[in-house]
Amino acid sequence: MGIKRILVSGAGGSAGNNFIKSLRMAKEKFYIVGTDSSKYYAKLSQADNTFVLPSCSSFDYIDQLNAVIKLEKIEFVHPQPDTEVKVISDNRDRINAKTFLPLKETIDTAQDKFVFNKKMEAHKIPVPKTELVQDVGIWHGEKKWLRASFGAGSLAALPVSNTKQMEMWISHWQDRGLNSVDFILSEFLPGKEFAFQSIWKDGQLITSAARQRIEYLFQNRMPSGQSSTPTIAKSVHNNTVNLVAYHGILALDPKATGIFCVDLKENEEGVPCITEINAGRFFTTSNFFAEAGSNMPYYYVKMAYGEEIPDLPQFNAVPEGLYWVRGMDMEQVMVKEDELS
Repeated sequence: MGIKRILVSGAGGSAGNNFIKSLRMAKEKFYIVGTDSSKYYAKLSQADNTFVLPSCSSFDYIDQLNAVIKLEKIEFVHPQPDTEVKVISDNRDRINAKTFLPLKETIDTAQDKFVFNKKMEAHKIPVPKTELVQDVGIWHGEKKWLRASFGAGSLAALPVSNTKQMEMWISHWQDRGLNSVDFILSEFLPGKEFAFQSIWKDGQLITSAARQRIEYLFQNRMPSGQSSTPTIAKSVHNNTVNLVAYHGILALDPKATGIFCVDLKENEEGVPCITEINAGRFFTTSNFFAEAGSNMPYYYVKMAYGEEIPDLPQFNAVPEGLYWVRGMDMEQVMVKEDELS
């Protein structure tokens, strides 16, 4: 087989670029084509060639994507942004290239945070107690976590302590155009936050690794005090995190195939609770685990092509105590715990 020809959507963003960086770490060579909906961010793409396409909500998005696939002789498509995962999932039979996505129903459930939460509850997976805002009565004094039921990056998220704060925050986001999205209100989880990244085939876990998010990008300027984007994270070996994430993924999809990334946060009792599962795309910092020794983007591509991959540990695929330190407009660095002084 010759050089694999791969298309990565959202290639102008950090997550898309880090996926590309991971593939570049492999000994195998790839021809990578990027797409992005922004003519500006497309200039940041590290793909071999990058095309500006309309938003994936546009009626002709799939046709234009297929035009790029034909022009560049693309064999495999990896959608990185959640919105494009959803659209490509819905139209996978129209895509003129391979994909390696979870089932459509799995992606639909994972992207609706309220429906997802209730499915986890039904399977007795630890999750924060969650209600739709319209089902919540008047309350005061108890901190809760408010957010949109759809969207990545902690969209419209804020800790609130009473009904008035909740209503004002929702009104603010509705004025910004977020009118068609339900809001949910969840139990506030005060403990450590973890991220579990994994790849699967037909309900079998192939490999996984977990990290703890320690500090967040612009956390002192974010209304919520955090985001889903860490500036400092460290690799961890935590059996409870591993098992909760593992069973949560199987509860979501017993035949899990492709990428499953799990966000977890500890409750007051120290139990890691799943806040969401990103099905079909990697975390932004997929290159952290790749550089630490577990190149999941590369293994995922090989699996999509039906190729053999090496024997991999199901859990704890990278050493613990590795720190990934990132900042704006600078290269990230990996540091061992004993090097911090």
